Parts: sequence; structure tokens; C-alpha cells
Amino acid sequence: MKLTFIGAGGARTPLVIQSILDRQRDLPIREVCMMDIDAERLDLMRMVSKPRLASGQAAFQVTWTTDARQAIEGSDFIVMTFRVGQMQSRVVDEQVPLKYGVLGQETTGPGGCAMALRTIPVLLEYVELIRQLAPNAWLLNFANPSGMLTEAVTRVAGFRRAVGICDDPAGMVRVAAAFCLREASQVFPEYFGLNHLGWLRAVYVDGVDRVPYMLDEVRKAGGRIPGLPFDLDFIEMLGLIPGEYLFFYYYPRQSVENLQRAGQSRAQQILPFNEELYASLKRMRDEDADPNQVEAVYARYLQQRGETYMTLETGDKASAWHPPDQAGQIASAAEGYSGVALGLIKALLSNEVAALPILNVPNQGAIPGMANDDVVEVTCVARNGIIRPVALGPIPDHALALMKTVKAYERLTIEAAVERSYSLALKALSLHPLVPSPEMAKAILDDYIAQHGDYFPALH
Repeated sequence: MKLTFIGAGGARTPLVIQSILDRQRDLPIREVCMMDIDAERLDLMRMVSKPRLASGQAAFQVTWTTDARQAIEGSDFIVMTFRVGQMQSRVVDEQVPLKYGVLGQETTGPGGCAMALRTIPVLLEYVELIRQLAPNAWLLNFANPSGMLTEAVTRVAGFRRAVGICDDPAGMVRVAAAFCLREASQVFPEYFGLNHLGWLRAVYVDGVDRVPYMLDEVRKAGGRIPGLPFDLDFIEMLGLIPGEYLFFYYYPRQSVENLQRAGQSRAQQILPFNEELYASLKRMRDEDADPNQVEAVYARYLQQRGETYMTLETGDKASAWHPPDQAGQIASAAEGYSGVALGLIKALLSNEVAALPILNVPNQGAIPGMANDDVVEVTCVARNGIIRPVALGPIPDHALALMKTVKAYERLTIEAAVERSYSLALKALSLHPLVPSPEMAKAILDDYIAQHGDYFPALH
């Protein structure tokens, strides 16, 4: 089996390599191909990964390349993790709307629209290469905005062996399961929504929904659910546990004010971390530094990113209450997106009933009220080369209404990217619930065009 990662110059690559090493006994991997168009960053990630691969544990060959055709040819699974324009473009995505008092965030609102407009054309070019060089491969998309990009692949390009993956829902399930001293694979989650806009309705253990128990335990301790910026009263009013990104929809003014008060967006917060990491690694490579020093620099970078996640947007630096020690160990035993991807690959290659992943797939009737070809984020069954969404029945009207509004915006954004249409892009932004007027949508779109330069498609 050949497993390919496109966008491997990103800082998560050493973690991906470690996940593959940890899981290689479960997967028939013969070759791992790491590809990126940025040769310098790819080489630095290769340096950080080298000690892991030099341990003698790897039963597979690793190839590092800037050649997309070499990376894709003969692949069985292709993971997309690239970012068009790298972190500098993310800064533009987030800063432009903040000038107009609108949320500046990577995937939600105008930032997600700008990122999709830049990324969809590139992704569709990769899909054509996959058709030519690996037509039977599965495309696992982590590139953001994941759900929208996956819909461009499945609905517009008609490439059916594609799925979008985000590790946020998996984290929610893992925490909920941990309260019951269970692994995520031992529970049945009912999750629905769109990517970065989803809700956890129930988590069944032995046929009983344990979400009420979890909420009671958190209330007794006077805290919050780990990783979520919502008060328990609000969660109980909804009757659903909202994913963290719904903070931007439920508290839009507070989100903007928090970012304006902070004087920077998330991209600006982590850009110095990234620049310091790559500059330090380059210097250490040139000086032939000790691998332990390299690992220390990398570990510090991961710590900086983890400690600051979502602190600016929510304005909440206080740590949430955590479950007891044993549950805490279960909840923290995560591998990020690579663990989710490798778990899905194992399920697709197996006849065994495995954990129920939460994936971005065509709806196919799973959520009443959404179109069959709408890509939704929902509990799925994956087994023996097949992925099917679980039919969850009717969902609350307030959740469906928000999903349909955002889905209309997503479809228009996809069409705008494919047709290079200014009017469709403007219509998409104007309809987004976080953009207050068509006039503001036009100002934001024009600003994106001016600031992104060659990274933005030429709209007509």
C-alpha cells in the first residue's frame, strides 16, 4: 500500500510519521510519500522526522519529493493537507474582515470564503492527476475549509472516493467517552452538521445516552466541558453540545470584540511561532545540530501552538474542568488528524466493525432537510472499502436552518471558484450569516483581491 501526503512541508509532518510508525502493524504500508512544492520546508520536516525513522522500526520506505506526479502515481490513499499561500495568506484572510468589524477566522465567514476561492482550483487540478495516475485511490481531505473542498471534489468533479476529515468532532467524542471511562471506539456518537459547524446530540454507552451524565458531572464540579467555550446553561438550553467553532455564530459580536481587543488574529499569533521554528531548524541543519536539540525546538513549537489555541477568539484563557485522572489519560491519548486518517484507512481495508468516524461525506438522506449531494459532517460507518453516513432522523429546526443557510453560501462559493465568477463570490459572501450587508461583502471581497495578489483567482 502506498500512502501519500500532499502538503508535507507543514509542521505536523513529524507527528504524522510517528503515528504511522505506531500503527504500521495494523496497516499494510509499503511506501509513504511526503510531497510539498516548498522544497526547503519539506527538507526541514524530513530532518525533524529523521530520528524517528532511523530507529529501525519502520517497515516501509519513505519518499520525499516536490513532484506531484511521482507522489500520486500508484497511491492507494492520498491525504491533502496543503495551504495555498501558506500562513501569510491566512493573515490576509483573517485581517481583512476585522477591518470592517466582521469575524476574521481561517475557515468561518469571509476567511473561509477567501481560502476556498484560492484552494478549490488547486485541489481540482490534483483530482485530475489522481484520475490519471491513481484512479482507484481514496482522497482524504484535511485541507481547509474541509467540507467545502470535499463537496467540490464529490459534486463538481464527480470523484466519489473522497472524504473530508476534521479532528475536532473526534476530540469531542473522545472527551465525552472519557467521562464514562471508555475509549471513543466503545461508544456510539450521534453527531451532525457541517465542517466547523456541528453538534453532538448523544453518546451511547451500552444503549444509554451518557451526555446527561457528563453534563451533571461537569455542573457538580462547577466547570465547563474540556475544549468548549460554552456555559452549561447555554448547552442545556440548546439540547445539543455545539462544536467550538459555533462560538462564532452564537457569539459573533463577542468574537470580533475579543479579536480586536487582542490586536491580532490567530494567524498573526502563530506566525512568529512558525517563522521561529523554520528559521531555527534551518540554522540547526546548517550547523549539523544534535537531533535532541532539534526535537526540543520542535516540541517547544507544538507546546506554543497548543497552549494558545482559541484563546484570542473566545477571550477565555481559563482552563476548563478536566475529568478524573483515568479519564484524562483516555481523553488526551490523541494523535490529531493523522490518527483519524489512519483509523479510517484501517476501517476501509477491514471487514471488522470499527469505531464510528465522524466524516464529511455526501448526505445521502442521513439528515432530513439537506440535499443528497450536500456534503455534511456526520457519524458514519466505514468498512471494507465503503463509507456510509448514519441516518440520524430529524434534527432541531434551529440547527437545520443554520446548516441550510451556510450550505447555500458554500455552494455559491464553490461555483464562484469553479467559474471564476466575481458576482457569485459576492453573492456567497452577502448571504453568509456573519456578514451584515452586501455593501460590506463587496468591500471585503475587493480588499481580498487587492491584498492576495497572485494567490487569489482572477474573478470576472
